Amino acid sequence: MRGVGRVALGALLALGLSCAHAGRGAVTLRFWAMGREGEVVQDLCRDFERENPGVHVRVQQIPWSAAHEKLLTSFVGESTPDIAQLGNTWMAEFSALRSLEPLTPYLERSPVADSSYFKGIWDTNVIDGVCYGLPWYVDTRVLFYRRDLFAAAGYSHMPDRWDSWRQALAAVKRRGGRDRYALFLPPNEYEPLEVLGLSAGSNFLADHATRGAFSAPEFRRAFDFYAGLFRDGLAPPLRNNEIANIYQEFGRGYFAAYITGPWNLGEFERRLPDSLQSAWATAPMPGPDGPESGASLAGGSSLVIFRRSRHKEEAWRLVQFLSRPEQQLRFYHLTGDLPARREAWADTAFTNDPRIAAFGVQLTRVRATPPVPEWELIANRLRDYAEKVVRGGAPADSTLADLDRDVDHLLEKRRWLLSRAAGAQR
Repeated sequence: MRGVGRVALGALLALGLSCAHAGRGAVTLRFWAMGREGEVVQDLCRDFERENPGVHVRVQQIPWSAAHEKLLTSFVGESTPDIAQLGNTWMAEFSALRSLEPLTPYLERSPVADSSYFKGIWDTNVIDGVCYGLPWYVDTRVLFYRRDLFAAAGYSHMPDRWDSWRQALAAVKRRGGRDRYALFLPPNEYEPLEVLGLSAGSNFLADHATRGAFSAPEFRRAFDFYAGLFRDGLAPPLRNNEIANIYQEFGRGYFAAYITGPWNLGEFERRLPDSLQSAWATAPMPGPDGPESGASLAGGSSLVIFRRSRHKEEAWRLVQFLSRPEQQLRFYHLTGDLPARREAWADTAFTNDPRIAAFGVQLTRVRATPPVPEWELIANRLRDYAEKVVRGGAPADSTLADLDRDVDHLLEKRRWLLSRAAGAQR
């Protein structure tokens, strides 16, 4: 028995040494993902692990409400993950902190090409000519509308120019009467006004994104169109929290159109009664000069690698894996998030559904907002000043001039940094 024991003990020791030796080369990637995506991506990561023996992915799911603060805290505490999901509007901020790994060198030796992505979405990941992230999924804003109400007003399809769109809205309003509206345009949401500004060709900022350009002709054209919708009673001056249930009000015809994103495709299907499922549709945003000028926001999330990662090559392999068209298509079926890779849009899930197809068209016309860390703060100021005009009756000229001065103050540090950089190059 003692001999058998010694043999068994020796076998266990040998097995232990073998496992320890095999484990020495193992790599664990820390991956932070937000919301529902953080739950679902774990299934995809298991397939990645099978394809990449010796690499383990530990996914940490973070609520969107806490994500920005947690990322900043991890940067200050030098405890950033290897890879993370990053909202496109945060890219400028975290690249300015020098927390992100530049991906340009990886792309130069990779089959992934920028032409595989929608241009406006790709642009959100490029700061000063350097790519810091790969788009993971995308979103943008389009028109959701009651096509039965527009048809009853004489419009069988959504017009694609501002002037004819406005005429259609006026026709829907006339038919609906005093207590109904053509368009719900909450003044406490800045995104619809950004959409109109992008369509009118506004860059929002001037002088290398160091000063406000809201008094410039391009944005002023968009703002006059926007304010006129409220002035003429086509949209109610109500915030989104002043309507009890958007879906019920859309269903009962209180308003006939709404500018919103792909997350509402499922919500409209679930919340509207069966009798209205064939009565609503989506359409790309009309443009001031025709459909090609109908721009919208380049939204969504990207995958980034942090500079402090000790496993950048393995992290890049994971980014590439999740960026494959077949993985993006699988991710769409699990989450409803629209794929960033254009190849995935050839699938019948998109080509056979006209409501989703409208997003595909719009994504070819998206534009990035200014890639400055202060942009979200500026957008909130834009909302506040616009609401003064819409709900408070403030004059547009002085309000936009005040907004420009406020934005100039917010960008004062950026001007100082750029002037120092220019002086150092002389």
